[in-house]
Amino acid sequence: MNYTGLIIGLATFLCIGLFHPIVIKAEYYFGRRCWWAFLAVGAGCIAASLLTTCDYASIILGVVAFSALWGIHELFQQHHRVRRGWFPMNPKRKHDYEE
Repeated sequence: MNYTGLIIGLATFLCIGLFHPIVIKAEYYFGRRCWWAFLAVGAGCIAASLLTTCDYASIILGVVAFSALWGIHELFQQHHRVRRGWFPMNPKRKHDYEE
């Protein structure tokens, strides 16, 4: 039996599931200004994915990389969701939501 698809599918599912709350917490505590951290993680994982010789590790690093890069988009979307009142606003950063 070949478990490759199941392993990669599970890793993708877990990665996406993990990045969802990370984006929410990052926006709450740091706001949109932490987008560069997601970029750094994404770029680092892309580089690692290209340099590794293990197929499983390369694929999973690629999934993490593009989940982090997609997290940049979601970080800005999360800011709009907070402004609409769909998610709680950090009271210490109320000035970030005034436009």
